[in-house]
Amino acid sequence: MVGLGNPGPDYRGTRHNVGFELLDRFALREGLLFESSSSLEALDGYDGPKNFACARILDPDGLLVKPETFMNLSGEATRPLLEWAELAPRDLLVVYDDMDLPVGTLRLRPHGSSGGQKGMKSIIDWLETDRFPRLRVGIGRHDTDAARHVLSTFSPEERDAIEPVLERGTDAIAFWLRTGDIAKCMTRFHSR
Repeated sequence: MVGLGNPGPDYRGTRHNVGFELLDRFALREGLLFESSSSLEALDGYDGPKNFACARILDPDGLLVKPETFMNLSGEATRPLLEWAELAPRDLLVVYDDMDLPVGTLRLRPHGSSGGQKGMKSIIDWLETDRFPRLRVGIGRHDTDAARHVLSTFSPEERDAIEPVLERGTDAIAFWLRTGDIAKCMTRFHSR
């Protein structure tokens, strides 16, 4: 599973880092810690780029990954990991922000275009397919420049709206990891 965001304290809490935030919440709930990819023994035999942080989940076996390549280059970290793990794109769940969804909205899809989200475009380009599940978290759209908007933080009212969605998102991640059934996950966790 890959969560999208930008590394470093300057981006913490921004709309564009909702993917990182959701993976962090899931890891906390499961008692997992993110570590530097170069220090994680779980990556035995991996000789690809180590430009990501990850946490190992044991039940079921998997990795939570936060690329440290900055959002627009997320595919650089994703493809080598899938190849190392001998997984198909359909075995990947990408968690990210979506400006086209209102704040407080959660959407799952089995596949689709990037919708203009550059981190997703990078992953689609590197994997040479858009046939992988994704969990989108609505961050809303404002009258400001898109780049400025995604790098802004949520207002207190928006933060109140996003908190329950992040909790539902952790439940959706757990359900998908344990079942692999994106259709049932969509039915159960889509925001109404």
